Amino acid sequence: MDTRIAVFKGKGIRKTIHKGEWWFSVIDVIEVLSDSVNPRDYWFKMKIRVKEEDGFQPSTICRQLKLSAPDGKMRETDCADTEGIFRIVQSVPSPKAEPFKRWLARVGYERIKEIEDPELATKRTRALYKAKGYSDDWIEKRIRGIAIREELTGQWQKRGIQQTREYEILTAEISSATFGMTPSAYKKYKKLKRENLRDHKNHRQCM
Repeated sequence: MDTRIAVFKGKGIRKTIHKGEWWFSVIDVIEVLSDSVNPRDYWFKMKIRVKEEDGFQPSTICRQLKLSAPDGKMRETDCADTEGIFRIVQSVPSPKAEPFKRWLARVGYERIKEIEDPELATKRTRALYKAKGYSDDWIEKRIRGIAIREELTGQWQKRGIQQTREYEILTAEISSATFGMTPSAYKKYKKLKRENLRDHKNHRQCM
C-alpha cells in the first residue's frame, strides 16, 4: 500500500493509493481547515450537524483505510477520495477552504499524470529528495531500492499475499535476517514517528 504525507501550508495530510486514486485522511483535513485541537471530536460533531441540516451522512463517502499513526503503527482511519474531500470541505466553515480546494485539485491532477506517465512520479521523488539535501548517489540508490521493493511486493501479490499484516510479517523477517533488527525496532532506535524509515538508512540499507 502506497502511503505518503502531502503538505498543505506546512501541515501534513496523510494519503494513500486505493483503487488507483489518492484517498486522504479526513481527520488531517479537518485539522488543517478548522485548526481544531481535537479534530476527531470536530469530525464526530460535524457528521451529526451535516446529517441534521442536509440529510447527508458524510460517513457514506468515506472508507476505513490503514494509515501510519503517530506511534508508527498502521491504523484504520476515515479516508475520502478527492471528490469526497471536496464534499467534506464544503461543510467546514474556514477561510482556508478555497486555497485548499485548489491544492487538492492540483494533487489529484498530479496523480492522474503519474498514472499516464509513471516516470513523472520518479522525477518528482528525485526532486523531493534533492530538496531535502540528499546526495545524487544516495537518491539513485533509493530510487533503485523503491523499484526493487515494488517488484518484490508484486511477486508477493502474485503468490496470494493480500493483507497488510502479511506484508508487515514478511518485511520484518527480511529486515531481521538482513540487518538484525525489525523495522519497528529500527524506528525506535532512530526515534522516528511518521517519517519513512528507508529515508534514514545508508546506501546499503536503503532498499
